[in-house]
Amino acid sequence: MIVTLIVAAEISWWIVLGLALSARYLLRWRRTSTVLLLGLPAVDLALYALTVVDLRGGAEASWTHALAASYAGFSVGYGPSLVRWADRHFLHRFAGGPKPLPAPKYGPERTRYEWQIAGRTVVSAAITLSLITLLVPLSAGSAHFGTFAQWYWRLGIAAVVNVVVAACYSRWPKEAPAGVLVENGRVVENAPAKQI
Repeated sequence: MIVTLIVAAEISWWIVLGLALSARYLLRWRRTSTVLLLGLPAVDLALYALTVVDLRGGAEASWTHALAASYAGFSVGYGPSLVRWADRHFLHRFAGGPKPLPAPKYGPERTRYEWQIAGRTVVSAAITLSLITLLVPLSAGSAHFGTFAQWYWRLGIAAVVNVVVAACYSRWPKEAPAGVLVENGRVVENAPAKQI
């Protein structure tokens, strides 16, 4: 049942986001759009609450319950950036906005970008681990810390790997290849080929 709820929450999240952006850019209903965007965390909270209800109802704690908590944690860490990404693309495609810029590839801009990703991952992992830990006292004895032990390791490793990658970009910034013109970390145009 939990897997079905996770899929339903994922679909609901994107439907609510699509409705919010449609209201904002197609119908010019900014207040309605804002209210709909506030509904995104409600989807996550509802999934987590139903997970707790399932455990309190006697369900055996499993990886699916931890996955539901992970969904909520991911939405907290990455949700705002996903909303901004969808907003830029929707604005460009349906409301004549500028073409969204790609992620920076080179220089200090790329380093900052990698640290942003690492920060989102750390926040997601911390929130997820907190929610998983809370499942134990909220489950009325159905869940134990040992049930979710592997999640602590996996999420911890994911956070550490992201921080190490960002640190590597700080130590060894990625430089653009010779002959490539870069502005704000993004390729602008290839330099003219040298005449031999």
